[in-house]
Order: sequence, then structure tokens, then C-alpha cells
Amino acid sequence: MAERPYIVGNWKMNGTRAMLSEARAIDRAAQRYMKAEVAVAPPYTLIHAVHREAEQIGVGAQDCHPGAEGAHTGDISATMLSDAGAKFVILGHSERRGAHGESNELINAKIESALEAGLRIILCCGESLELRDSGKAEEFVLGQLRASLPKIDDAADRVTVAYEPIWAIGTGRTATTDDIESMHAAIRKLLDETYGAEQSAEVRILYGGSVNPDNAREILATPEVGGALVGGASLSAESFLGIVVAASEAEDA
Repeated sequence: MAERPYIVGNWKMNGTRAMLSEARAIDRAAQRYMKAEVAVAPPYTLIHAVHREAEQIGVGAQDCHPGAEGAHTGDISATMLSDAGAKFVILGHSERRGAHGESNELINAKIESALEAGLRIILCCGESLELRDSGKAEEFVLGQLRASLPKIDDAADRVTVAYEPIWAIGTGRTATTDDIESMHAAIRKLLDETYGAEQSAEVRILYGGSVNPDNAREILATPEVGGALVGGASLSAESFLGIVVAASEAEDA
């Protein structure tokens, strides 16, 4: 597994310039907890501003258009994200798949565009409660990944996978550590098959689903969990840094 846990805050559709104080606080604190790699993905309107504030944390985006440019009113290309200071982009999030009807094919096209623009990607996957209860969760999640994982030689440097059970996002409910360990092990096996064991070992698999300071330590100690994709708890420096501290202490254990 990659050396440092990766803790990424997804601000979703939250944040105005008033949130820059939170970004500054996260950045300054991250300089004290170097055993974890910390990043945030603010809304498009704050990427450049957060990038200018950040000395330690990574700054990324929450989505991109598959095209490089053109007549796509309201869309943002990967090249534009890079120009604004983004270093990575989250793709395939369940909220994009569900609310915007994004298919694996569209997500794959976005991935190609992001990689072409020099961005790292965080590729999300996850199942609904119905699929979980039907016993088809693993089959579904691995199908998402097979359709979207880029076939590249430098995957260890460019690709992160985030497993986010849809039924555990914004509900206050989390998967059990057994559920997480089982799914992450299946994802690791697929990464081994896709990239080879040596390169796969350096691709981090994040867990995303109501991660907070109270449950972070247990989740991050679960085998094959290489970090966390954090939603609501990342909007406050205090709560987000509780997760960062848990990740740093997990490295000491």
C-alpha cells in the first residue's frame, strides 16, 4: 500500500470566499501532520483562490467535461481546471452518476481528458442499498471499475480509487469494517489484475461514506483502506482535522 494515507475533502456545492479561512486553517494544520497527505476539492469558483492560499494541501476539482474546449455552456474542461491550479479531479461520484445520469462510458471519457490535461484522478465507485441487500454489491462495483479504470503505465502516480457505498453518504450510517475490508480487498484484486501487483500496491483505495472524527480511526485502520474521501466533515477545519489527526496516528500505530 502507498506510504501515506490520503485524506481528501469534497466540499460539494458549498463554499464562498468566506470559506477561505477554513482552507487556510486546514493548510496550516496539515503542515504539522505530514504523515498524511491532505487535499480539498472546493467548488469551481474557489479553486484558484484556495490554490493561492495552499502551501501544503493539494487542491482539486469535483468534476470536468470530457472535451478540451467548445460550445458547452456552463461546463468546465480539465485544461481549465489545471489552469486554475487544480492538481486532481474527482470523477464518477455517486451524486454525478445518480443526479446527472452519468454512465461509465462518459466517466471514462472524462478520465481520458483529465489525464491528458495532466491531472490526477480520484475514481469513485459504490453500490445502492438495494444492490447491497441483493448480494450483488461486489459484482456491481467491480463492473464500474472495469469500465472506467484507465489502462496506463503510471497508474500509481495518477490514479486513486474511492469506494463510497451510496447508502452511507450523508445518512450518518457507515458500512461495517468487515464490509469495507471485503470490498476493498476485491478492488485491490482487480487493481492487481489491471496494473500488476507491484504498481497496484501503490494505488490508494479511499473509503467515503459519512467519515467523521469519531469513526475515522477505526475505518483507517481497516486493511486496504488508504485514506478517506470526506464530505460534510470537511467543511469545518476542526472536524476535518480530526480525521487528519486520526490518519497520522494510524501511521504511528
